[in-house]
Amino acid sequence: MATLLIVEDDRKTNEAICEYLRSAGHEIVPAYDGAEGLQIFDRDTVDLVVLDIMLPKISGLSVLHEIRQKSAVPILILTAVEDEYTQVASFDGQADDYITKPFSMILLGRRITALLRRSGKGAISDVMTFGDVTVNFSGYTAKDKNGRIDITPKEIGLLKLLVEHKGLVLTRSQILDDLWGDSCPIIDRTVDTYIKNLRKKLRLDCIVTVKGIGYKYEVEQ
Repeated sequence: MATLLIVEDDRKTNEAICEYLRSAGHEIVPAYDGAEGLQIFDRDTVDLVVLDIMLPKISGLSVLHEIRQKSAVPILILTAVEDEYTQVASFDGQADDYITKPFSMILLGRRITALLRRSGKGAISDVMTFGDVTVNFSGYTAKDKNGRIDITPKEIGLLKLLVEHKGLVLTRSQILDDLWGDSCPIIDRTVDTYIKNLRKKLRLDCIVTVKGIGYKYEVEQ
């Protein structure tokens, strides 16, 4: 999907982030200090940077400044520093997002997906084929060899959401918030009904149930 540079000096945190994002299909390049992060950025083609502030050798804000001299690549600040001055300095330095520790790995994954989508890297094709079924996401339609399939815009929206987050598990609450809004009085089991309809109408076996959590879109390599 995308090449992500993770600049984080705490090895356990770095490894956990890498493992999680790698499971979503991304190519991951870890760095454990600011100097190494800049060296890798100059050497490799990177689509997004996850950047800590408190780094050995060169601080995260300095790394941010150096990268911004030559690139508009999305940069997400991930740090335990939550004072207003540092957050303002990060956004003044043209950081694209800011998450404070401790953090949710799922939230981090969603923020990264959103940044990639805005930059054009995470965008999915308007038309995708699933077996003998063709889905047009922008037209909210689906068809097979027998013609048009009766499917609702909300069902198409749910499939698109899962595809955009390929490999990442989305909870029922996350799906409800994204598609219906957090103020809509819809129960969790509504999502189960929509998933059941998608599988039946489009004959999908790529939507995987993660028991007790939610669903994910997964394609065998």
